Amino acid sequence: MKNSRSFSVLFWTNKAKADINGLVPLYARVTVDGKRAEISLRKRLNLKKWDARTGFMKGSGEEVRITNRYITEVGNELFEIYTAFNRKGEIVSADEIKNKFTGQPLIEITGKSLLEIFDEHNQEIENLVGRDYVKATVTKYKTIRSKVSAFIITKYKKPDILLEELDFTFISQFEKFLKIQEGIEHNTAMSYIKRLKRILSIAVNNKWIAHNPFLAFKCTTRKIARLHLSELELSVLSSKEFRIKRLEEVRDCFLFSCYTGYAFVDAQKLTPAHVHQRNDDEYWIETSRTKTEIVANVPLLPQALAIIKKYKDSDWCIAANRLLPIKSNQKMNAYLKEIADLCEINKNLTTHVARHTFATTVTLGNDVPIETVSKMLGHTKITTTQIYARVQENKIGRDMAVLKRKLIDIDS
Repeated sequence: MKNSRSFSVLFWTNKAKADINGLVPLYARVTVDGKRAEISLRKRLNLKKWDARTGFMKGSGEEVRITNRYITEVGNELFEIYTAFNRKGEIVSADEIKNKFTGQPLIEITGKSLLEIFDEHNQEIENLVGRDYVKATVTKYKTIRSKVSAFIITKYKKPDILLEELDFTFISQFEKFLKIQEGIEHNTAMSYIKRLKRILSIAVNNKWIAHNPFLAFKCTTRKIARLHLSELELSVLSSKEFRIKRLEEVRDCFLFSCYTGYAFVDAQKLTPAHVHQRNDDEYWIETSRTKTEIVANVPLLPQALAIIKKYKDSDWCIAANRLLPIKSNQKMNAYLKEIADLCEINKNLTTHVARHTFATTVTLGNDVPIETVSKMLGHTKITTTQIYARVQENKIGRDMAVLKRKLIDIDS
Protein backbone atom coordinates (compact mmCIF):
# COMPACT_ATOMS: atom_id res chain seq x y z
CA MET A 1 0.00 0.00 0.00
CA LYS A 2 1.42 3.36 -1.01
CA ASN A 3 2.31 5.74 1.82
CA SER A 4 0.43 8.97 1.12
CA ARG A 5 1.91 10.87 4.08
CA SER A 6 3.79 14.11 3.37
CA PHE A 7 7.02 15.33 4.97
CA SER A 8 9.11 18.44 4.37
CA VAL A 9 11.78 20.58 6.02
CA LEU A 10 12.11 24.32 5.42
CA PHE A 11 14.98 26.46 6.71
CA TRP A 12 14.16 30.10 7.35
CA THR A 13 15.31 33.21 9.24
CA ASN A 14 13.27 35.56 11.38
CA LYS A 15 13.92 39.13 10.22
CA ALA A 16 11.87 40.57 13.10
CA LYS A 17 14.47 39.26 15.57
CA ALA A 18 17.53 40.79 13.91
CA ASP A 19 20.09 42.15 16.38
CA ILE A 20 22.06 45.39 16.13
CA ASN A 21 24.68 43.63 13.95
CA GLY A 22 22.12 42.49 11.40
CA LEU A 23 22.31 38.85 12.51
CA VAL A 24 19.09 36.83 12.49
CA PRO A 25 18.18 33.48 14.14
CA LEU A 26 17.96 30.37 11.97
CA TYR A 27 15.01 27.97 12.22
CA ALA A 28 13.96 24.66 10.74
CA ARG A 29 10.28 24.10 10.03
CA VAL A 30 9.24 20.46 9.99
CA THR A 31 5.88 19.74 8.32
CA VAL A 32 4.13 16.37 8.47
CA ASP A 33 0.72 16.02 6.80
CA GLY A 34 0.19 19.77 6.95
CA LYS A 35 1.02 20.05 10.69
CA ARG A 36 4.25 21.83 11.44
CA ALA A 37 6.73 22.39 14.27
CA GLU A 38 9.37 25.12 14.50
CA ILE A 39 12.87 24.29 15.70
CA SER A 40 15.31 26.98 16.80
CA LEU A 41 18.77 25.92 15.57
CA ARG A 42 20.45 28.28 18.05
CA LYS A 43 22.51 29.86 15.30
CA ARG A 44 22.59 33.39 13.93
CA LEU A 45 23.69 34.39 10.45
CA ASN A 46 24.09 37.46 8.27
CA LEU A 47 20.71 38.31 6.77
CA LYS A 48 22.34 39.85 3.67
CA LYS A 49 23.89 36.48 2.82
CA TRP A 50 20.72 34.44 3.30
CA ASP A 51 18.94 33.04 0.23
CA ALA A 52 15.34 32.36 1.27
CA ARG A 53 14.63 30.67 -2.08
CA THR A 54 17.21 27.90 -1.63
CA GLY A 55 17.29 27.78 2.19
CA PHE A 56 21.08 28.20 2.19
CA MET A 57 23.59 31.02 2.57
CA LYS A 58 24.94 32.52 -0.64
CA GLY A 59 28.43 33.62 -1.47
CA SER A 60 31.78 32.20 -0.40
CA GLY A 61 33.95 32.07 2.69
CA GLU A 62 34.43 29.75 5.66
CA GLU A 63 31.31 31.00 7.53
CA VAL A 64 29.09 30.28 4.49
CA ARG A 65 30.56 26.78 3.96
CA ILE A 66 30.24 25.80 7.64
CA THR A 67 26.65 27.09 7.91
CA ASN A 68 25.50 25.41 4.68
CA ARG A 69 27.10 22.13 5.76
CA TYR A 70 25.28 22.44 9.11
CA ILE A 71 21.94 23.07 7.36
CA THR A 72 22.47 19.98 5.19
CA GLU A 73 23.31 17.84 8.22
CA VAL A 74 20.24 19.05 10.13
CA GLY A 75 18.01 18.33 7.12
CA ASN A 76 19.46 14.82 6.79
CA GLU A 77 19.05 14.12 10.52
CA LEU A 78 15.42 15.25 10.54
CA PHE A 79 14.70 13.05 7.50
CA GLU A 80 16.38 10.08 9.22
CA ILE A 81 14.20 10.57 12.32
CA TYR A 82 11.10 10.61 10.11
CA THR A 83 12.08 7.50 8.17
CA ALA A 84 13.07 5.64 11.37
CA PHE A 85 9.54 6.05 12.68
CA ASN A 86 8.13 4.92 9.31
CA ARG A 87 10.28 1.79 9.25
CA LYS A 88 8.72 0.81 12.59
CA GLY A 89 5.28 1.39 11.14
CA GLU A 90 4.62 4.20 13.61
CA ILE A 91 2.67 7.32 12.74
CA VAL A 92 4.84 10.29 13.64
CA SER A 93 3.94 13.96 14.11
CA ALA A 94 6.01 17.07 13.48
CA ASP A 95 6.18 17.70 17.24
CA GLU A 96 7.56 14.20 17.86
CA ILE A 97 10.27 14.76 15.25
CA LYS A 98 11.13 18.09 16.84
CA ASN A 99 11.39 16.62 20.34
CA LYS A 100 13.45 13.66 19.12
CA PHE A 101 15.84 16.06 17.40
CA THR A 102 16.17 18.45 20.36
CA GLY A 103 16.24 15.68 22.97
CA GLN A 104 13.29 17.22 24.79
CA PRO A 105 10.42 15.10 26.17
CA LEU A 106 7.25 15.45 24.15
CA ILE A 107 5.04 18.20 25.50
CA GLU A 108 1.56 18.55 24.16
CA ILE A 109 1.13 21.81 22.32
CA THR A 110 -2.00 23.36 23.74
CA GLY A 111 -1.96 26.55 21.72
CA LYS A 112 -2.33 28.57 24.91
CA SER A 113 -1.53 32.24 24.67
CA LEU A 114 0.21 34.59 27.10
CA LEU A 115 -2.80 36.79 27.83
CA GLU A 116 -4.98 33.70 28.22
CA ILE A 117 -2.68 32.47 31.01
CA PHE A 118 -2.67 35.96 32.51
CA ASP A 119 -6.47 36.07 32.60
CA GLU A 120 -6.72 32.62 34.20
CA HIS A 121 -4.17 33.56 36.84
CA ASN A 122 -5.80 36.92 37.60
CA GLN A 123 -9.21 35.33 37.95
CA GLU A 124 -7.84 32.73 40.37
CA ILE A 125 -6.23 35.27 42.69
CA GLU A 126 -9.31 37.51 42.49
CA ASN A 127 -11.38 34.57 43.75
CA LEU A 128 -8.98 34.27 46.71
CA VAL A 129 -9.11 37.94 47.77
CA GLY A 130 -9.70 38.09 51.49
CA ARG A 131 -8.13 34.69 52.06
CA ASP A 132 -4.74 34.38 50.35
CA TYR A 133 -4.56 37.74 48.54
CA VAL A 134 -5.53 41.37 48.95
CA LYS A 135 -7.33 43.45 46.33
CA ALA A 136 -4.17 45.49 45.69
CA THR A 137 -2.40 42.37 44.41
CA VAL A 138 -5.16 41.76 41.86
CA THR A 139 -4.94 45.38 40.74
CA LYS A 140 -1.18 45.06 40.22
CA TYR A 141 -1.53 41.96 38.04
CA LYS A 142 -4.32 43.54 36.01
CA THR A 143 -2.12 46.60 35.43
CA ILE A 144 0.77 44.43 34.25
CA ARG A 145 -1.58 42.47 32.00
CA SER A 146 -2.69 45.71 30.33
CA LYS A 147 0.96 46.76 29.79
CA VAL A 148 1.78 43.36 28.22
CA SER A 149 -1.28 43.62 25.96
CA ALA A 150 -0.28 47.10 24.80
CA PHE A 151 3.26 45.87 24.10
CA ILE A 152 2.07 42.91 22.01
CA ILE A 153 -0.17 45.16 19.92
CA THR A 154 2.62 47.71 19.44
CA LYS A 155 5.44 45.24 18.74
CA TYR A 156 3.71 42.31 17.02
CA LYS A 157 0.61 44.02 15.56
CA LYS A 158 -1.73 41.38 16.96
CA PRO A 159 -3.96 41.05 20.06
CA ASP A 160 -2.11 38.14 21.71
CA ILE A 161 0.91 35.84 21.34
CA LEU A 162 1.21 32.07 21.72
CA LEU A 163 3.43 30.75 24.51
CA GLU A 164 5.64 28.85 22.07
CA GLU A 165 6.38 32.11 20.24
CA LEU A 166 7.94 33.72 23.32
CA ASP A 167 11.70 34.11 23.58
CA PHE A 168 14.26 36.21 25.43
CA THR A 169 13.86 39.03 22.91
CA PHE A 170 10.25 39.48 24.02
CA ILE A 171 11.11 40.35 27.61
CA SER A 172 14.13 42.51 26.75
CA GLN A 173 11.99 44.50 24.32
CA PHE A 174 9.19 44.67 26.89
CA GLU A 175 11.60 46.31 29.34
CA LYS A 176 12.43 48.99 26.75
CA PHE A 177 8.73 49.46 26.00
CA LEU A 178 7.94 50.07 29.68
CA LYS A 179 10.73 52.59 30.10
CA ILE A 180 10.47 54.43 26.77
CA GLN A 181 6.84 54.24 25.63
CA GLU A 182 5.23 54.04 29.07
CA GLY A 183 7.72 56.29 30.89
CA ILE A 184 8.03 53.86 33.82
CA GLU A 185 11.07 54.12 36.09
CA HIS A 186 13.51 51.22 36.41
CA ASN A 187 12.43 49.66 39.73
CA THR A 188 8.73 49.67 38.82
CA ALA A 189 9.56 48.13 35.43
CA MET A 190 11.49 45.38 37.21
CA SER A 191 8.54 44.66 39.51
CA TYR A 192 6.32 44.25 36.41
CA ILE A 193 8.81 41.87 34.81
CA LYS A 194 9.16 39.79 37.99
CA ARG A 195 5.43 39.11 37.92
CA LEU A 196 5.51 38.38 34.20
CA LYS A 197 8.25 35.80 34.80
CA ARG A 198 6.05 34.30 37.51
CA ILE A 199 3.22 33.87 34.99
CA LEU A 200 5.56 31.97 32.66
CA SER A 201 6.69 29.76 35.55
CA ILE A 202 3.05 28.71 35.93
CA ALA A 203 3.00 27.76 32.24
CA VAL A 204 6.16 25.66 32.69
CA ASN A 205 4.81 23.92 35.79
CA ASN A 206 1.65 23.01 33.87
CA LYS A 207 3.78 21.72 30.95
CA TRP A 208 2.26 24.21 28.53
CA ILE A 209 5.81 25.12 27.46
CA ALA A 210 9.09 23.24 27.90
CA HIS A 211 11.03 26.01 29.66
CA ASN A 212 10.70 29.60 30.81
CA PRO A 213 12.16 31.78 28.02
CA PHE A 214 12.48 34.65 30.50
CA LEU A 215 14.47 32.71 33.09
CA ALA A 216 17.82 34.19 32.08
CA PHE A 217 16.56 37.76 32.44
CA LYS A 218 17.99 39.27 35.62
CA CYS A 219 15.82 41.77 37.47
CA THR A 220 17.89 44.48 39.13
CA THR A 221 16.91 47.30 41.48
CA ARG A 222 18.44 50.72 41.90
CA LYS A 223 18.72 52.61 45.16
CA ILE A 224 16.49 55.68 45.21
CA ALA A 225 15.91 58.45 47.71
CA ARG A 226 12.56 57.89 49.41
CA LEU A 227 10.45 61.04 49.50
CA HIS A 228 9.41 62.22 52.97
CA LEU A 229 8.27 65.38 54.72
CA SER A 230 10.53 67.44 56.93
CA GLU A 231 9.55 68.60 60.44
CA LEU A 232 8.75 72.05 59.04
CA GLU A 233 6.54 70.63 56.30
CA LEU A 234 4.74 68.44 58.83
CA SER A 235 4.10 71.51 60.95
CA VAL A 236 2.77 73.49 57.97
CA LEU A 237 0.49 70.62 56.97
CA SER A 238 -0.82 70.15 60.53
CA SER A 239 -1.61 73.83 61.08
CA LYS A 240 -3.24 74.46 57.71
CA GLU A 241 -6.98 75.19 57.90
CA PHE A 242 -9.15 73.82 55.11
CA ARG A 243 -12.61 75.07 54.25
CA ILE A 244 -13.36 71.96 52.21
CA LYS A 245 -14.25 68.96 54.38
CA ARG A 246 -12.82 66.28 52.04
CA LEU A 247 -9.41 67.99 52.01
CA GLU A 248 -9.39 68.25 55.80
CA GLU A 249 -10.23 64.55 56.13
CA VAL A 250 -7.56 63.49 53.64
CA ARG A 251 -4.97 65.69 55.40
CA ASP A 252 -5.87 64.15 58.77
CA CYS A 253 -5.71 60.57 57.44
CA PHE A 254 -2.35 61.33 55.83
CA LEU A 255 -1.01 62.80 59.09
CA PHE A 256 -2.26 59.75 60.98
CA SER A 257 0.00 57.54 58.84
CA CYS A 258 2.86 60.03 59.32
CA TYR A 259 2.60 59.44 63.07
CA THR A 260 1.95 55.68 62.99
CA GLY A 261 3.80 54.41 59.90
CA TYR A 262 0.85 52.44 58.59
CA ALA A 263 0.64 51.90 54.83
CA PHE A 264 -2.63 52.94 53.16
CA VAL A 265 -4.06 49.41 53.00
CA ASP A 266 -3.36 48.87 56.71
CA ALA A 267 -4.68 52.25 57.87
CA GLN A 268 -7.85 51.87 55.80
CA LYS A 269 -8.90 48.61 57.47
CA LEU A 270 -8.45 49.87 61.07
CA THR A 271 -11.51 49.81 63.32
CA PRO A 272 -12.06 51.11 66.88
CA ALA A 273 -11.49 47.52 68.06
CA HIS A 274 -7.82 47.80 67.01
CA VAL A 275 -7.20 50.52 69.64
CA HIS A 276 -6.20 49.18 73.05
CA GLN A 277 -5.35 50.88 76.33
CA ARG A 278 -2.50 49.13 78.10
CA ASN A 279 -1.63 49.00 81.80
CA ASP A 280 0.68 51.97 81.49
CA ASP A 281 -2.33 54.07 80.35
CA GLU A 282 -0.86 54.37 76.88
CA TYR A 283 -2.99 53.72 73.81
CA TRP A 284 -1.76 51.29 71.19
CA ILE A 285 -2.99 50.09 67.81
CA GLU A 286 -2.65 46.32 67.69
CA THR A 287 -2.88 44.78 64.22
CA SER A 288 -0.87 43.00 61.54
CA ARG A 289 0.24 44.10 58.10
CA THR A 290 -2.10 43.13 55.27
CA LYS A 291 0.81 42.52 52.92
CA THR A 292 2.80 40.11 55.12
CA GLU A 293 0.47 39.30 58.05
CA ILE A 294 3.32 40.32 60.39
CA VAL A 295 2.41 41.99 63.69
CA ALA A 296 2.79 45.78 63.51
CA ASN A 297 1.69 47.13 66.89
CA VAL A 298 2.30 50.85 67.36
CA PRO A 299 1.96 53.09 70.46
CA LEU A 300 -0.13 56.14 69.60
CA LEU A 301 1.65 59.49 69.64
CA PRO A 302 -0.46 62.45 70.84
CA GLN A 303 -0.94 63.68 67.25
CA ALA A 304 -2.33 60.32 66.08
CA LEU A 305 -4.54 59.94 69.15
CA ALA A 306 -5.98 63.43 68.61
CA ILE A 307 -6.96 62.52 65.03
CA ILE A 308 -8.69 59.33 66.24
CA LYS A 309 -10.68 61.29 68.83
CA LYS A 310 -11.62 63.89 66.20
CA TYR A 311 -13.45 61.28 64.11
CA LYS A 312 -14.74 59.12 66.95
CA ASP A 313 -18.33 60.33 66.44
CA SER A 314 -18.16 60.66 62.65
CA ASP A 315 -21.35 59.32 61.05
CA TRP A 316 -19.35 57.82 58.18
CA CYS A 317 -16.86 56.07 60.50
CA ILE A 318 -19.64 54.67 62.70
CA ALA A 319 -21.63 53.38 59.70
CA ALA A 320 -18.54 51.83 58.07
CA ASN A 321 -17.02 50.64 61.38
CA ARG A 322 -13.75 52.36 60.57
CA LEU A 323 -11.34 54.30 62.74
CA LEU A 324 -10.87 57.07 60.17
CA PRO A 325 -12.74 58.35 57.07
CA ILE A 326 -10.22 56.88 54.63
CA LYS A 327 -11.59 56.57 51.11
CA SER A 328 -9.87 54.98 48.07
CA ASN A 329 -6.11 55.22 47.52
CA GLN A 330 -6.72 56.84 44.13
CA LYS A 331 -8.84 59.62 45.64
CA MET A 332 -6.40 60.10 48.51
CA ASN A 333 -3.47 60.59 46.15
CA ALA A 334 -5.45 62.94 43.91
CA TYR A 335 -6.50 65.15 46.85
CA LEU A 336 -3.00 65.06 48.36
CA LYS A 337 -1.66 66.81 45.26
CA GLU A 338 -4.25 69.54 45.81
CA ILE A 339 -3.30 69.75 49.49
CA ALA A 340 0.42 70.02 48.65
CA ASP A 341 -0.31 72.99 46.38
CA LEU A 342 -2.39 74.75 49.04
CA CYS A 343 0.34 74.18 51.66
CA GLU A 344 3.07 75.22 49.19
CA ILE A 345 4.84 71.89 49.68
CA ASN A 346 6.82 71.27 46.51
CA LYS A 347 6.70 67.48 46.72
CA ASN A 348 4.59 64.79 45.07
CA LEU A 349 2.53 63.72 48.07
CA THR A 350 1.17 60.16 48.02
CA THR A 351 -0.14 57.93 50.79
CA HIS A 352 3.20 56.11 50.93
CA VAL A 353 5.11 59.35 51.61
CA ALA A 354 3.45 59.26 55.04
CA ARG A 355 5.08 55.89 55.81
CA HIS A 356 8.47 57.23 54.72
CA THR A 357 7.93 60.31 56.89
CA PHE A 358 7.22 58.18 59.95
CA ALA A 359 10.38 56.14 59.39
CA THR A 360 12.63 59.06 58.55
CA THR A 361 11.43 62.28 60.22
CA VAL A 362 9.22 61.17 63.10
CA THR A 363 11.21 58.20 64.46
CA LEU A 364 14.80 57.83 63.24
CA GLY A 365 15.14 61.60 63.01
CA ASN A 366 14.33 61.74 66.73
CA ASP A 367 16.80 59.02 67.72
CA VAL A 368 14.35 56.12 67.94
CA PRO A 369 16.49 52.97 67.46
CA ILE A 370 16.17 51.38 64.03
CA GLU A 371 15.24 48.02 65.62
CA THR A 372 12.21 49.66 67.23
CA VAL A 373 11.22 51.40 64.00
CA SER A 374 11.56 48.13 62.10
CA LYS A 375 9.23 46.39 64.54
CA MET A 376 6.57 49.10 64.29
CA LEU A 377 6.73 49.07 60.49
CA GLY A 378 6.19 45.31 60.50
CA HIS A 379 9.46 44.51 58.75
CA THR A 380 11.17 41.15 59.10
CA LYS A 381 14.64 42.50 58.28
CA ILE A 382 16.50 45.61 59.39
CA THR A 383 17.77 46.05 55.82
CA THR A 384 14.20 46.70 54.67
CA THR A 385 13.86 49.49 57.23
CA GLN A 386 17.15 50.98 56.08
CA ILE A 387 15.68 51.41 52.60
CA TYR A 388 12.85 53.53 54.03
CA ALA A 389 14.89 55.47 56.54
CA ARG A 390 17.38 58.15 55.59
CA VAL A 391 19.62 59.92 58.11
CA GLN A 392 18.73 63.60 58.01
CA GLU A 393 21.12 66.52 58.22
CA ASN A 394 19.58 67.81 61.45
CA LYS A 395 20.29 64.45 63.12
CA ILE A 396 23.86 64.57 61.86
CA GLY A 397 24.12 68.06 63.34
CA ARG A 398 22.80 66.87 66.71
CA ASP A 399 25.16 63.88 66.77
CA MET A 400 28.17 66.05 65.94
CA ALA A 401 27.11 68.58 68.59
CA VAL A 402 27.19 65.82 71.21
CA LEU A 403 30.64 64.77 70.02
CA LYS A 404 31.79 68.39 70.11
CA ARG A 405 30.67 68.80 73.75
CA LYS A 406 32.49 65.58 74.70
CA LEU A 407 35.70 66.79 73.09
CA ILE A 408 35.43 70.14 74.84
CA ASP A 409 34.94 68.40 78.22
CA ILE A 410 38.02 66.24 77.54
CA ASP A 411 40.15 69.26 76.69
CA SER A 412 39.02 71.15 79.78
